[in-house]
Amino acid sequence: MDMGMSGMRGTGGARAFAITAVSRLRAAWARRPRSDAGMTTAEYAMGTISACAFAAVLYKVVTGSTVQGALQSLIGRALHATF
Repeated sequence: MDMGMSGMRGTGGARAFAITAVSRLRAAWARRPRSDAGMTTAEYAMGTISACAFAAVLYKVVTGSTVQGALQSLIGRALHATF
């Protein structure tokens, strides 16, 4: 008695059907329409705009008098540190 790989008798037809179904699924996946062709460009544009906005906010914060004074103090202490 041929038990097959699954332990059931007479599974040759089911196995062939499964292989055919997988082959058809792969072929359909390969033929699917790729509707996200312009998505990458839009994502890059949004990322660039976000980076520019973040840079503008960061520039405003760093050039403010409070942060500028703190940075000057920190650099001054680092330059005059004794080792």
